[in-house]
Amino acid sequence: MSEKKIHQDQKYIDGLLQNNAFIIQAIYDKFVPKVVNYIKQNSGSSDEAQDVIQETLITIYNQAKQKKLKLTCPFDAYFFLLCKRKWLNELKKTSNKEVTINEEVLSKDDGAQELAFETSVFDEKQALFAEMFNNLGKACKDLLTATFKIKSMEEVANSLGVTYAYARKKKSLCIGKLTELVQGSPKFNQIMS
Repeated sequence: MSEKKIHQDQKYIDGLLQNNAFIIQAIYDKFVPKVVNYIKQNSGSSDEAQDVIQETLITIYNQAKQKKLKLTCPFDAYFFLLCKRKWLNELKKTSNKEVTINEEVLSKDDGAQELAFETSVFDEKQALFAEMFNNLGKACKDLLTATFKIKSMEEVANSLGVTYAYARKKKSLCIGKLTELVQGSPKFNQIMS
């Protein structure tokens, strides 16, 4: 299987990661008006469009940071497809109706559809993780949050005022509990199928 070529629009992903004001403004100037028009034409307001755009940019940033997202299609197609899916999901939630996405109309670019799908799944996994993380007890949340911020378990143990051995054992138990919560959620099977 051949390696896909990185698209020249990778500069937008890199700019988001670096919080480059020039690139972010370029995204707003070039790509946002199309999304706002689409959402306004499909039962939405400018404010709702801005919310979708913000959430989409945050999702792209998180995936780029955590999964080293490499753009293999035009940013415009990828960004628009993600925003459109997010908006259609919002409509589905608020109207309690089945909303279908006509992929033929969305984009002729298979690369954009594939990347947008991967990003949507990434976003769903992140949301499920956050939801289940909030179901953990305070001690587990504190310990795991400390391990996300501090790499050394010795430092984590010191910051929490516990022994190194206790911190390691508790971390293992907390991760086990979090895994159990995530895998036991009905959303887990929907995301993974």
